[in-house]
Amino acid sequence: MVFRDIHPHAPVHLLIVPKKHIRSINDVVAEDQSLLGEMIAVARDMAAREGLSASGYKLLFNVERGGGQVIFHLHLHLLGGWNR
Repeated sequence: MVFRDIHPHAPVHLLIVPKKHIRSINDVVAEDQSLLGEMIAVARDMAAREGLSASGYKLLFNVERGGGQVIFHLHLHLLGGWNR
């Protein structure tokens, strides 16, 4: 699933969320490696759809409370749009 962050930190702030419940990146196991690759591919495709490929963007996982994680279901942040 992909949706816009309700508290965006960039002009474009999307969340890429897998259907499989994984609490955090610390809980990823070997069988989840392809899922992470799929999440990155979705992020790349969404960046292109949002017109960010040429200007650049960031991909980010927040990990545990100390790393800024507040939703304990794995998700990848796509941030960009500052220089479109």
